[in-house]
Amino acid sequence: MEFNQYSWPITKAILISILDDQLSDTFVCQLVWERLGYKSSKRSPGIWLAGPSTPTEWIEEFPSSPNFIASRNASVFLTRSIPKEYKQALKKKLNFKGYSIGKLYPRRTRRAVAVNWLLAFSLMSGDELPEVGSMPPLRPSPSNPLQGHPGDPLIQ
Repeated sequence: MEFNQYSWPITKAILISILDDQLSDTFVCQLVWERLGYKSSKRSPGIWLAGPSTPTEWIEEFPSSPNFIASRNASVFLTRSIPKEYKQALKKKLNFKGYSIGKLYPRRTRRAVAVNWLLAFSLMSGDELPEVGSMPPLRPSPSNPLQGHPGDPLIQ
């Protein structure tokens, strides 16, 4: 896929905003879905279906877009799809040291997995990782990190 086919570019600012829980889980998933080749359904808004560029293993496991934050199985599949040489991209590229014990929740861990996958995708594509660029409106971090932002699906 070409860079201009994505709704949002991957920048350090967007990735850090994801780690800081300032963007919805749905937004985070959409960043990954687009890069996996899933396409928004014109008939059913909010539903994304595998497209011609979606890798076969994803089509077989998830014919429609999985929610990487709400679903443990989808998050595990996403984690396993990160090539070994990029598993430490969060630490190396964003200097991310992980969440402290008091801030360690499944939602946040899965968001970190999505960020690591997005970093790996960018690195494998040879894309530069600019500091800043177009930014969606940021939200305050949810008061209840177990539930996420309004409209985010519940964690399974």
